[in-house]
Amino acid sequence: MELHNLKPAEGATHHQKRVGRGEGSGHGVTAGKGNKGQQARTGYQSKKGHEGGQMPIQRRMPKRGFKNRNRVEYTAFNLGQIDYYVEKYAMTEFSLDNLYINGLINRTDLVKVLATGEIKNKVTIKVNAISEKAKAAVEAAGGTVELL
Repeated sequence: MELHNLKPAEGATHHQKRVGRGEGSGHGVTAGKGNKGQQARTGYQSKKGHEGGQMPIQRRMPKRGFKNRNRVEYTAFNLGQIDYYVEKYAMTEFSLDNLYINGLINRTDLVKVLATGEIKNKVTIKVNAISEKAKAAVEAAGGTVELL
């Protein structure tokens, strides 16, 4: 086998459709563009969501709900997850810096600890928010909680 013998696999290549080259080709006259009008011309572009004068779907649908612009979005961690991550990444403290370094949160994320699961390790927790039950469970296990 040499370079000049190589050919693409059967059915891998297609002949380009040559439009506007006479009626005998089957793609003559309007070259597959229909009859006249803006879309038959060169340089035609349609705007996103334009439905040709029909009321667009985004305007037909009703507005729903309410978005509170003052909402604070937290990344939640449960006590069971904290136990797992402390062992997995050998953390001495469960803090935003350690979570970011290990790729568990983004730099700007806020973290809240919730009380699902149990915690066995004695851990220092430095987060933005923690539930009352989670705080009690951490302190019962011998750990400390620091709010940022």
